[in-house]
Amino acid sequence: MAFETIRYEIKTPLAHVTLARPHKLNAMNKAMVRELAEAMDAAEADTAVRAIVLSGEGRAFCAGFDLDADLEHPPKGLAEWRTLLESDFATIMRFWDSPKPTIAAVRGACVAGGCELALACDVTIAAEDAVFGEPELRFGAGIVVMLIPWYVGPKMAKEILLSGEDRIAAGRAHALGLVNRVVPVGRELETAFEVARVIAAMDPEGVKATKRAINRSYEIMGLKEALRMALDEDTMLEAQSTDLRRAFTEVMQREGLKAALAWREARLAEARKGGA
Repeated sequence: MAFETIRYEIKTPLAHVTLARPHKLNAMNKAMVRELAEAMDAAEADTAVRAIVLSGEGRAFCAGFDLDADLEHPPKGLAEWRTLLESDFATIMRFWDSPKPTIAAVRGACVAGGCELALACDVTIAAEDAVFGEPELRFGAGIVVMLIPWYVGPKMAKEILLSGEDRIAAGRAHALGLVNRVVPVGRELETAFEVARVIAAMDPEGVKATKRAINRSYEIMGLKEALRMALDEDTMLEAQSTDLRRAFTEVMQREGLKAALAWREARLAEARKGGA
C-alpha cells in the first residue's frame, strides 16, 4: 500500500506501521490521521496479520498533532472543531478497539496526541530516551483522548495534566504504569516485535476474546463514557479559544513554532521563579 505520511509493511504474522514524518517529529496532520485509519483497516482485514506494531521514524515516536498544520487551516466554530477532534479521537482509539493486539515501540518524544496513541496500544515498549507527557494546557489547548487517569490514578493524573508535564522520563513512565518495559535505545522496535510474535503465536480467537474482555472491564467502569465527556470538554475549550491559546498562536504566526514553544517555556520559568 502506498502512503505519504506512514509506512505499512507486512512481516507475517505481523503488520508494521511506521509514522514517517521525521522532519516534524512524526507529528500527526490530517493526512496521517486518515492514513493511520486506512492502515488499521488493512491490518484488521488481513487474516494473516495476528498483531500490529506501531513505531516512529527517526529520533521521536510522535510529537502529537501538527500545530503548524492547524495554523494554516484553523478550524472555525464549534462544528468544525468537533469534526476535527472526533476524527483525531477515533484514530487514536482504533488502537484500543482493534480486535488485534497493538504494540507500540517508543523512542524520543512521545507527547500530547503521541502519548495518547502509545497509551491506546495494548503493550508499550519504551527506549531509555523516551519522554512522555501532555503539554496541552501550557498553550491553552485540551486533551483529545484522556487516557492517563486510567493508568496513573487521579492524584498523579491531576499533577501531570494540570501542569502540562511533558518530560516524564521512561523510567518514571514505567513506574507509573504508562509503559510495559524500558529497553536500551535501539532495542525498542526489536523488543516490540519479540512481544508481538509471542502474542501472535497464541490462538487468535483466544487473544481476540481476552483483549475484548479486558477492555470491557474498563469500559464497564466507565472508560468510554469518561473519554467522550473529556472530548466534549476539549471541543468546547478549543472552540472558545482562550487568552493563552490566542497569545501562543500569535507568537507562532509571527515567529514560528520554535519561538512559540520557547515563549511557552519562558512563561513557566517565570511562574516557577515567582513561586520560589
